[in-house]
Amino acid sequence: MAIGPRLDLRQSQSLVMTPQLQQAIKLLALSNLEIETFICDALEANPLLEAGELRSESGQSGEEGDPAPEPSADSAANDDGALDIDRSAVDMDRDTGDGEWGAGGAGMPADDLPGIEESGADTLSLADHLHEQIGSACDCLRQEFIARNLIGQLDEAGYLRGNLREIAAELGVALGEAEEALAAVQTLDPTGVGARSLSECLALQAKEIDRYDPCMERLIENLDLVAKGDFARLKRMCDVDDEDFADMLGELRAFDPKPGLAYGGAAESAVVPDILINANDAQGWDIKLNEATLPRLVVNRSYFVELREGCTDKESRGWLNEKLNDANWLIKALDQRQKTILKTASEIVKKQDGFFRRGVSELKPLTLREVAEEIEMHESTVSRVTSNKYLHCDRGTFELKYFFMSGVGGGADGEGGASSESVKARIKALTDAEDPKKILSDDKLVEMLKGEGFDIARRTVAKYREAMGIGSSVQRRRAKKLQALG
Repeated sequence: MAIGPRLDLRQSQSLVMTPQLQQAIKLLALSNLEIETFICDALEANPLLEAGELRSESGQSGEEGDPAPEPSADSAANDDGALDIDRSAVDMDRDTGDGEWGAGGAGMPADDLPGIEESGADTLSLADHLHEQIGSACDCLRQEFIARNLIGQLDEAGYLRGNLREIAAELGVALGEAEEALAAVQTLDPTGVGARSLSECLALQAKEIDRYDPCMERLIENLDLVAKGDFARLKRMCDVDDEDFADMLGELRAFDPKPGLAYGGAAESAVVPDILINANDAQGWDIKLNEATLPRLVVNRSYFVELREGCTDKESRGWLNEKLNDANWLIKALDQRQKTILKTASEIVKKQDGFFRRGVSELKPLTLREVAEEIEMHESTVSRVTSNKYLHCDRGTFELKYFFMSGVGGGADGEGGASSESVKARIKALTDAEDPKKILSDDKLVEMLKGEGFDIARRTVAKYREAMGIGSSVQRRRAKKLQALG
């Protein structure tokens, strides 16, 4: 065996992701609002790119198009090179489930979306509401300073969760001063804010309406007995008859245990849908991207020609061609993103047609793999497309991920069962309709669900019930007994 240097040639295959391919994959996962930010950055970085007008609004673009070669059949670019990102739509027949790709015209006006724009930065937070009042409620600037600090430590429900003694120590003030400042906070609207416990919150509200007599005080001090439904003991403690006790319970139930929730917390961004679905006259579905959040990109041909005439050296011409290629690529990448989102959304609508017609009880088990196989794309592509995307229909606004869930009560692969959301909806319907004198146990719910074709275990029923905030049979019995007395 010879030992020494030698030169060998070997052939191998490997997958190399170009920067452009990596960027295209990244674009798939972005929401429309994130795409808008991305496009703004691209406009700043590339002098050949310009934001054109929406064709649905102006009828035609006033910009000159891309001087690049004719787009391929896969591109939605117009003859002038401009990409009308907002015009594509899918018309789906609800009876056959078949989808046809084509021009969809203008989308739903943003004003028609119920309540989506109403939440967000314009919502007055609880802290802002309290800061507006505290100045007139304090005796001096020192007390106001302490009170404003306390307001900053309230939770979203309006409760002071921190230890007042520790807060006073941190501020370097006496405990008595902190207590006086807290008392000032507790005089603010809504009544009950600044409380350190549920009983203190309810007591503040009872005092506000002059109903904090000794009987109501004892009732509020024994909320644990109210929760247990031990009304006989409570009546003896309060020394009242059945009629007075029922009135006290009614007043107690009218108080707000979380007064701060009437106001917004920190400013939140409104959820803006990326996809709009409307029923059409042909008993089908019109599926469009939300035009309000998709700018239209064009390449300025005249500016390109002007710059090209001024490029006399090789380096300048190389830079200009690079910017032109980048602009053309971005337009095509956004076009492909649009097509992929619409293709995925149309398949989801086809699979979950029952939900859009009749509601959550008709949701079917659906996996990313099923959709990927139908549209002939990789499962990871569908996963990226459905991330951070919201769909708006007559039933509300839903994240695309909402429509994917494993089957319950089916085979080992989850096939053939009902969706978890439809099971939850049925459990809620059964518990809402139960007779207060015959509260349904989890075992009884399992039996009733099996009679309706939902073959699920008792632990699954309990898990879904708790996830929806539905109490146990004992808790529901007490609650309904309390409701009947009220």
